[in-house]
Amino acid sequence: MIHKQRNRKSILTVYVGLGANFLLAALKTTVGIAGHSSALLADGINSTSDVAYGIVVSVFMRLSSKPPDEDHPYGHSQMESIAAVVVGAFVITTAIAIFWDSINSVYDIYSGKADVSVAAEIALWVALFTVAIKLLLTVWTLGIGRQTQNAAVLALGFDHRNDVFSALAATIGIFFSRFGYPWIDPLAGAIVSLIILHTGIEILRESTSDLMDTLPGKNLAKQITGFVKSVQGVAEIEEIHAHRFGPYLVANLTICVDGNLSVTEGDIIATRVESILIDNIEFMRKVHVHYHPMNSDALKDNLGM
Repeated sequence: MIHKQRNRKSILTVYVGLGANFLLAALKTTVGIAGHSSALLADGINSTSDVAYGIVVSVFMRLSSKPPDEDHPYGHSQMESIAAVVVGAFVITTAIAIFWDSINSVYDIYSGKADVSVAAEIALWVALFTVAIKLLLTVWTLGIGRQTQNAAVLALGFDHRNDVFSALAATIGIFFSRFGYPWIDPLAGAIVSLIILHTGIEILRESTSDLMDTLPGKNLAKQITGFVKSVQGVAEIEEIHAHRFGPYLVANLTICVDGNLSVTEGDIIATRVESILIDNIEFMRKVHVHYHPMNSDALKDNLGM
């Protein structure tokens, strides 16, 4: 039930963002052309690209909600990380395109090649409207992303935040262009593109770490160690490995127990370790525990192993 609610919230967030981007893309592109605002038109093109990868992400989100099967015993939640990679790639591509276009626009204005025209007042209001909508989407989407620990939703939230910056740049550019300073528009766009680029790199770094089974932070390892050491019968912890499947965690542990214990007693200790981690660490789905006696090296020598 909790898993279904999480998927519903995540998919709803993606669809709301997709719908908002579709509306803003149509509005900004139309007003950008009619209102002679290159800044708003560029921001409209940015929203159009948001619609394109929003459709891709919605497909991945649907696939991630599929139940486990024989080939995917832990489910399909890693599709969320793949969707985050898609978002990160689009964000980086958009940032590079905006930066390149902005630098060219500044050069054209100073060299006199650009046909500078005053943007209409409606373009300014549409840009401000975009800032307001994207602020609301940023707060809401990041809130749902942190609640569900969904990498794709978090990536979309950060992209909404980027859109706030790009819309602010368009607002500033339109405002100053109406007072005879057209070069501020593309210059602000170039600065914002660097912020967008940094966000895209961070999204890629985090999502690829999930896909490459990177241990999800030293804090988690410390947390696991604290719980395992509290289990009576655990003499030592040799190894801790953990990886993500979407928001869920799977841990593999190697512990040492008293070599004089029976196999059944060792299994009881291992079961206690599994239970305490699943019960106390959020999103921990499965724990695999391997145990061996403290004097295992000496035992192997005696057995000729």
